[in-house]
Amino acid sequence: MSTRIYQFCPYCGTRLEERLAFQQMRPVCPTCGFIHFLDPKVAVIGLVTWQGRVLLIRRDVDPMKGKWALPGGYMDAGEMPQEALARELREEVGLDLAIGDLLAIFPMAGPGVFNRGIVLAYGAVAQGDEPPILVCDDDACEAAWLSADEIPQDLAFESTHTLLAQWRDAHRRES
Repeated sequence: MSTRIYQFCPYCGTRLEERLAFQQMRPVCPTCGFIHFLDPKVAVIGLVTWQGRVLLIRRDVDPMKGKWALPGGYMDAGEMPQEALARELREEVGLDLAIGDLLAIFPMAGPGVFNRGIVLAYGAVAQGDEPPILVCDDDACEAAWLSADEIPQDLAFESTHTLLAQWRDAHRRES
């Protein structure tokens, strides 16, 4: 499967050709010189905790529809990563939280154009004596605050697996 988005120049309509441009083979218009740069996608996810529990969502969209994941999504143009994650948390589960520190950066994994990018993982802590109410919408069909022993097996994405394993290890050391 080609990862090329454009087959024809968006300016003049000429078929693009693979040519060396800026030290890489790229789709280039032989007529007007347009160069299609295959820019990376940037996604954000949150390891959101509340009193020894972690927030997971069940995905309602592909890729990985039906599997559990950390909440998050793609950044929009002009957004900073923490703003994007705050937006995604509002959209997916109705939470309004301050986003904490960057925890890790992962390569994006997936088919075609979805494997060209990075995933920025941030921490966030929900406050209060009662678990924050979760209202699923957007990409989430279910959400839950889960203890380390309640993490489901059907997890989406390597970033979710890795961050949850690290969280479990840290949580067990603290207990």
